Amino acid sequence: MSKTSPISKDLFEFLDDLARNNNREWFAENKDRYETALREPVLELITQLEKPLRRSAPMLQAIAKRSGGSLMRIYRDTRFSKDKTPYKTNVGISLRHQADGNIHAPGAYIHLADDECFVALGCWRPQRETLAAIRRAIDEDPKAWHRARDQRKFRQSYQLAGESLKTAPRDYPKDHPEIVDLRRIDFIAVSPLTQHEFTQPDIVAKIVSRIRDGKPLMRFLCDAIDVPY
Repeated sequence: MSKTSPISKDLFEFLDDLARNNNREWFAENKDRYETALREPVLELITQLEKPLRRSAPMLQAIAKRSGGSLMRIYRDTRFSKDKTPYKTNVGISLRHQADGNIHAPGAYIHLADDECFVALGCWRPQRETLAAIRRAIDEDPKAWHRARDQRKFRQSYQLAGESLKTAPRDYPKDHPEIVDLRRIDFIAVSPLTQHEFTQPDIVAKIVSRIRDGKPLMRFLCDAIDVPY
């Protein structure tokens, strides 16, 4: 494992400058800087995550490819958005579940931005069948859900996040004892990190440790949709 983090303050300075100059002309002029300050260091971080992830979370994939791998595109899809700025002002690293090609399986996500950094786990906006299966698992075995949701190490590292319905989902009464969690449309948990932590030599170990702490939630969600974890 590397003695230094591939991530430096140059990455965050680039993102800050991009936020203030979010146009194609500026990006074209700073394309070399994008490569050296952002894309190459992030790909190196993903590379360093490969082996320890195989030991700690073997179903999650760290794929260090310039396109089509774990590093998400910096180009925004503006077709259906009022915000027409062409570039994302954050780095997204998606560690997808091996089953994700067939089903919307739970995964891990690493976020680096000038205003916040974090590791997240779970299912963001799962498709209808996946969401129904998770709710059914909570309804049928609430004790297993509580064990996962309330496990000490998990709660020390993570907070459940995401959006919820304003009322009870179809097929569940409003006074269901688990209604707060059954109303969720995202089953995600977020663990904050700082810019400083990302630039430290132990960042790979720290990310892997956070992902390991998230195992109770990931195991429950994967069991609910019948994929291994």
